[in-house]
Amino acid sequence: MTIRIAHLYPDLLNLYGDRGNVMTLMARCRWRGIDCVLERVSIGAAWDPADTDIVFFGGGSDREQGILTRDLSGRAPALRSALADGLVLLAVCGGLQMLGSHYRTPAGEEYPGLSLLDLYTEAGDKRLIGDVRADLTPETAAAAARACPGAEGLTTLVGFENHGGRTWLGPGLPPLARTRPGAGGGNNGRDGGEGVRWRNVFGTYLHGPLLPKNPHIADLLLSLALARQGQPAELPPLDDAEEIMAHKARLGKR
Repeated sequence: MTIRIAHLYPDLLNLYGDRGNVMTLMARCRWRGIDCVLERVSIGAAWDPADTDIVFFGGGSDREQGILTRDLSGRAPALRSALADGLVLLAVCGGLQMLGSHYRTPAGEEYPGLSLLDLYTEAGDKRLIGDVRADLTPETAAAAARACPGAEGLTTLVGFENHGGRTWLGPGLPPLARTRPGAGGGNNGRDGGEGVRWRNVFGTYLHGPLLPKNPHIADLLLSLALARQGQPAELPPLDDAEEIMAHKARLGKR
């Protein structure tokens, strides 16, 4: 049993310690005796998404996203096919923005996205910065509870946001979670949505990184990846007392 993880552009997209998400996935595999192979995919590197189980797509500045546009456009068809086949993908901040049709900068310059999801992003007049406390959508909360029974049925999401973009989801495309009143701006500071969930694609604005404080989401990604392989999706429980303590500390912070 092996989980193959691809980290896209780790040399350019690694704001706010986001590589900790990859480290968390690998650690939770190791603690369970599951082999884990990491592939770092940089500009121009050969990579086949069909041979991957989990993709991590982090965040970067507007300049870095512009640099990646041409390389990403060449990867879009293969990535779209793999996602339709159930590939698991976690995209954070800039990675989330690049899943959509475009990102418009404060100067009005427009960077084309991958158009993998029905969403788009435009620069706002001020940054959304601070701790976020959000409630997972019922479908995702139930799936996370099945994947990580040791996490005491957590149905919430915590993290830190720092973004100037305003992301808008198309009709019928659900968010990953809903921010609590006064507890974060989420995708755009207006509609209460945080991130996106489509099939096995998870997008979020939460840094910090996300997965160490949200073990139920980490295990959900691993469970979905195993199920896609035809493996049993039930993961042996871990002692997540410290992770849950960190989660609840953030949840109660105002």
